[in-house]
Amino acid sequence: MTRRSSLPRPEGELEDLERVWRTPRGLRFLTTVNNATIGQLYIGTALLFFVLAGILGLMIRAQLATPDSNLLSPGLYNQVFTMHGTVMMFLFAIPVVEAISVFLLPAMLGARDLPFPRLSAYAYWAYAAGGLGFFVSLFAGLAPDGGWFMYPPLTSKEHSPGINADFWLLGIGFIEISAIAGAIELIVGILFTRAPGMTLGRMPVYAWAMLVIALMIVFAFPAIIAGTTLLELERAYDWPFFIPARGGDPVLWQHLFWFFGHPEVYIIFLPAAGMVSMMLPSLVGAPLVGYRPVVIALAAVGAISFALWAHHMFTAGLSLWSSTLVSAASMIVAVPTALQVFAWIATLWRGQVRINAPMLFVLGFLFIFVLGGLTGVMVAVLPFDWQAHDSYFIVAHLHYVLIGGLVFPMFGALYYWLPLVNGQRMSERLARWVFGLMFAGMNLAFFPMHISGLLGMPRRVYTYSTEMGWDGLNLASSIGAFMLGLGVLLFMVDMLRTLRKPKRAHGNPWQAPTLEWIAAEDYATRSIPDVRSREPLWDDPQLAHEVEAGAHWLPGTGTGRRETIVTSPVQARPLYVQVLPGDSWWPLAAALGTAGFFLLLTVKMALAAWACGIVAVVSVLAWMWQSDSLPMQRQVRVADDVTLPLGARGVLSHSWWATVIMLVVDATVFASFVFAHIHTAMRLEVCPPPGSSLPPAWWNWAACGALAAGSLLLEWARRRAADGWQRLALAAALPCMLAGVALQIGGHVAAGLDPVATAWGATIAAMLAYQGLHAVLLAILGVYLWLRSWSGRLSAVNRATADNCALVWHYVTLQGAVLALAVYLVSGLPTR
Repeated sequence: MTRRSSLPRPEGELEDLERVWRTPRGLRFLTTVNNATIGQLYIGTALLFFVLAGILGLMIRAQLATPDSNLLSPGLYNQVFTMHGTVMMFLFAIPVVEAISVFLLPAMLGARDLPFPRLSAYAYWAYAAGGLGFFVSLFAGLAPDGGWFMYPPLTSKEHSPGINADFWLLGIGFIEISAIAGAIELIVGILFTRAPGMTLGRMPVYAWAMLVIALMIVFAFPAIIAGTTLLELERAYDWPFFIPARGGDPVLWQHLFWFFGHPEVYIIFLPAAGMVSMMLPSLVGAPLVGYRPVVIALAAVGAISFALWAHHMFTAGLSLWSSTLVSAASMIVAVPTALQVFAWIATLWRGQVRINAPMLFVLGFLFIFVLGGLTGVMVAVLPFDWQAHDSYFIVAHLHYVLIGGLVFPMFGALYYWLPLVNGQRMSERLARWVFGLMFAGMNLAFFPMHISGLLGMPRRVYTYSTEMGWDGLNLASSIGAFMLGLGVLLFMVDMLRTLRKPKRAHGNPWQAPTLEWIAAEDYATRSIPDVRSREPLWDDPQLAHEVEAGAHWLPGTGTGRRETIVTSPVQARPLYVQVLPGDSWWPLAAALGTAGFFLLLTVKMALAAWACGIVAVVSVLAWMWQSDSLPMQRQVRVADDVTLPLGARGVLSHSWWATVIMLVVDATVFASFVFAHIHTAMRLEVCPPPGSSLPPAWWNWAACGALAAGSLLLEWARRRAADGWQRLALAAALPCMLAGVALQIGGHVAAGLDPVATAWGATIAAMLAYQGLHAVLLAILGVYLWLRSWSGRLSAVNRATADNCALVWHYVTLQGAVLALAVYLVSGLPTR
């Protein structure tokens, strides 16, 4: 295949693109699903939460500036402390890395948009609405107060009887959903919507970083979803997962939390590392040294990070063998991280360093993050960690890693990429003040904490006595924190001032080599570029002009709707044209319903919460109904001599792979429940515990048989045309599935399952409840498929819904079989 070459292009093509992709104005702006617009909203909201969390941090430092202070009451201090960490980690750090990628990646990959724009809009609005509702709890005195890590038994109903802890457990639910939705969008977008010719070997390092962290989110976030579910079930229904008197174990929460929590540190760092690898070549005028080793290092850090979760649990009573393995992994992860640092230093050496705003923050990042990494290696050493654990030394290490590893690169990235918004650069003169205040303030704030921690100052302390000798160190930290805050304030003022300036062409101010610097409008670039190298704008100086003139792929709209080209995952060969959904109210309605469900459930307004949940489900079904509706034409001309098919089915479809990724998330949540059951069972003297029993094996065989029959009927229906036989098979599959799930649950109930009496029974009940939730989901999907068949929408063309629903259906059947095996096999494992 070759790109088009004829010039000039017909004016009608450009007019069609502008009409189809135009961003709505007025109130209808809320319906926009364009990822460039959603990305800007996303970044702005994440920065708002960054400022709010920073204000809470300044309140903490004001309280600790002097000994025996009573500026904040103990209860309020605990809420402020918890909200500071929670907002920074859940409402700023994770969302901002996804937000920047939503804004940058389509242009960087040369795509019109990411493949699921309505999913991006849904993720943003759920995050914004839910996040603001969660933050408001602070003003009502209902904010969580158990620390951002929410360790039981402190957060159990006995010790936290109010709804403060519930706000964390349920209120964070929308953030988890939003992050996972964004990760699915990024994985499919990076693998399937790259510009033709952009092989994996030519893909920007930032795209590699985002692919790695999206995969990490898929496997890390389900653990915290499972953990928060178990703790909320314990608080709401007295199922004793973490209560030792009834066989539970508080350490189980730590395993689930830190299996998410430590990879999260690298989920935050790796995108920043990718941004540095993108900025440095432009800033020094030389290609990145060691492209392939840097990409391998990104993947290695992502993989090793999953072996580090117990890095935070060395004092929790783990075996010496387990602690030693985790300690070794904690040191090994420094090797690929150091490789990236050496590559950046070599790139600086090869090129010509020009001191400007982005470069200042990149240099600041290198200094601060390396120091944070060195202290990270220190706390990986078991004897040292046993002494420094839970002291302010850990607070210092954490902030050096997170501020150095995320905030400084992010500020450099905002200086670097802000011209893409309106063509205007921020002030270089003010940037030096911003950097000076932030760099000096950050080091003054957090370096003394290393010393105060070694002198014995514990974390989470509300106040301290002057006899402890920490006065001067804490005062210095507080002064530094306010200096850091002043630098952030000056940056925000300058950014808002710059955004208010009139829009103009950016002109590629850094002479960057990558595609995002080609002039773009609402429809992205005039045509989709044909990529032939890793630095396309450097290697082909005419590329930008050709793309802007419409001389490359898909210069118009072949169907009169929004479109992009789907390419092969490795070689980026054009496969088919994807019709993208347009602007809609449904993502907003679904997001508000989701946020309302979690927040209202927290304050015990169950009826209103379930009403919001119904709104969310109906809205998602409505947008699904619209999305799987292709035009009758089967081919689209994408170049003078090239036509591509419109859409694809099965394994060739991007939506099929998105469903597979979603099911991997689902399976990882279920695996976390299975892990909880194994962990609990192996702590028992006898399994099942006295007074408990399992149903006869034939009961589960019957349940699995009914589930398998439902899957076979569904598969037969999927392969048929939309006719009466198809609808009959769909109608028969649903009761088979419901019967299978009912048999599984009923068998354990008949055997006397009591989830309140023992943690063993509670873990089985949690797995059964999760399977029951899937039965409800399949009931909704079964009715939905029947209605699509009845309306003639399960044709040979519009088959994505049937294919994807079948995947979900078969997964639930498999999950039922695994559930039965897990319960029976675990009961035969040796116990303590």
